[in-house]
Amino acid sequence: MHIKMELICNKVACPGPIGARPIAWEEAHVSVADAGHLHPGTADHGACSETAPAPLPPKETLTAAGEILRALAAPVRIAIVLQLRESQRCVHELVAALGVTQPLISQHLRVLKAAGVVHGERNGREVMYRLVDDHLAHIVVDAVAHAEEA
Repeated sequence: MHIKMELICNKVACPGPIGARPIAWEEAHVSVADAGHLHPGTADHGACSETAPAPLPPKETLTAAGEILRALAAPVRIAIVLQLRESQRCVHELVAALGVTQPLISQHLRVLKAAGVVHGERNGREVMYRLVDDHLAHIVVDAVAHAEEA
């Protein structure tokens, strides 16, 4: 088996009643196919959807969403978000809750802060971290729930 990029249901690969515009590489569908099966331009046109393609947000929005997902793509950062959804926390509280070192927590907080996931506010000698919004907690909670179902 190999992974290949395949443009599905556009005017080139699937000429039919759909009439969809050709899509850019960023929108390409990644499929896993056996070698010699489903070459571009030879797809079974009966398998194409008869519905119009779903509208996509602007490329800038997709890029920003990708950055957020990349920032969340580490177990320690997922655990930090789960802690911060309960309430704001300082670094030493996160160290105690997660059982990892302070430098590691600080490194992961920098990544989350750079991606706009968390915000830090100085409170005396401590910096209190909080989630920027609840959407981010929902993303993480849903991902964890999905992983637990598997």
